[in-house]
Amino acid sequence: MRPRGSAAAAAAGPATAARGVGTRVIEPPKGWQWPDLRELWEYRDLAFFLVKRDVSIRYRQTLIGTVWAILQPLLLAVVFSVFLGHYAQVPSGADVPYPVFALTGMAMWLYFSQAMQFASDSTVNSRELIGKVWFPRLIIPIAAVLPPAIDFVPAFVVALVVQLAYGVVPPWQIVFVPLLAALTLFVALGIGFWLSALNVRYRDIRLVVPFLIMIGLFVTPIVYPFDVVPDAVQPIYALNPMVGVLEAYRWMLFPAAEWPGALLLIPLGSAVVLLITGALYFTRAERSFADVI
Repeated sequence: MRPRGSAAAAAAGPATAARGVGTRVIEPPKGWQWPDLRELWEYRDLAFFLVKRDVSIRYRQTLIGTVWAILQPLLLAVVFSVFLGHYAQVPSGADVPYPVFALTGMAMWLYFSQAMQFASDSTVNSRELIGKVWFPRLIIPIAAVLPPAIDFVPAFVVALVVQLAYGVVPPWQIVFVPLLAALTLFVALGIGFWLSALNVRYRDIRLVVPFLIMIGLFVTPIVYPFDVVPDAVQPIYALNPMVGVLEAYRWMLFPAAEWPGALLLIPLGSAVVLLITGALYFTRAERSFADVI
């Protein structure tokens, strides 16, 4: 829903305003409309407040606070290193020790999966705010994906320290990691636009998303290299946008890793398609949020 003022009422004077013509009207848009980017920018302070709120709520009354952002990838990497790297002898690829391979991949995966899940839950979690005041609803999923981006920074630094401790010096292309992190955020946000809008009407989306994340952990080359996937299956497997992201990520971190080539085009294309279609669908669906949320 968007506010609309009347310029005619301002010119007509007090008599016209007394008849109610000069009141500010809020009415839903008609048809498919692209979000007003200028309006989103005007509400950037609200986005900052929502990010601050989400971060404080997430770590409120926790024993070790934000250290969880570091412990999660570390503990998961230890588990996979023991059972897959040591007992199952899963190769790491890129000529790096398996703990380094698993930790770096897990840091990126947790960043993506948490951003996607937070965005999908964001509209339902903000039901009271949506029901009371008007603002561009698209702000909600946008703000929801930013706390995982904040958590990714210390997790990545710890993974880099562990990598250096194992004697693996990253190549010069590590400077592109921020760009890849932004691409990952856009992919998660595009998916989040769809899921957050669908979650308002179909609450079982909350049950589906954790299940999809669990499946994604095994159908994405996080704790095993892309090379172990059979050649016949690789074209279908690579349709997962996180495959290209992780292959590019390892090229940026490991000296022996190869340039992902065309694999990187899939997350790039996915980000564009998901952001455009997701924003359009969210903008169309938001007009009924206050009635069904």
